[in-house]
Amino acid sequence: MFTGIVEELGEIVALEREGDSARLTVRGPLVVSDAVHGASIAVNGVCLTVTDVKDDAFTVDVMKETLDRSSLAALAPGSPVNLERPVRPSDRLGGHIVQGHVDGVGEIVSREPGDRWEVVTIGLPADLARYVVEKGSITVDGISLTVVEARDDAFTVALIPTTLELTTLGRKGPGDPVNLEVDVVAKYVERLVAAGTVRP
Repeated sequence: MFTGIVEELGEIVALEREGDSARLTVRGPLVVSDAVHGASIAVNGVCLTVTDVKDDAFTVDVMKETLDRSSLAALAPGSPVNLERPVRPSDRLGGHIVQGHVDGVGEIVSREPGDRWEVVTIGLPADLARYVVEKGSITVDGISLTVVEARDDAFTVALIPTTLELTTLGRKGPGDPVNLEVDVVAKYVERLVAAGTVRP
């Protein structure tokens, strides 16, 4: 489990395609400092399992399902990525509960700069819109954000200077893909209501 608070802006060192899967090597000195084989690290919001650690980089295998459901296939050597290690039971939950299970890929639609912040509009798949609500939480490329406005085909978020400086969202522009994970609580509530376990 993660919190959506990015610890480090890493970089893709290598991407090797292996049939319908891929192997990623990612540079991230901070997250590698205590990483071991089998550890989990979120890369742009995707929970991946470490298969190798060498110096300041780690390697992960990415299966077809993950490539199909996320924007990881669009990465290339040199691409910046948001990195986060799993939360420990003793840590503060600074963002919200993030599983690292991407629900779909959205797209940056527009950016509106303010004095020290920006409002970013992100398009999303129609089947995810019902889980996105004003002032609710959403994860974008592994970043826990608060929804400013929710529409049927898009939502907006306001990015503070820290987010702009220390994450990939400070570098992405219109047309760029982003990984989206909606609040898992909303999905559980929907399932329970549909099953008649909980009355709306």
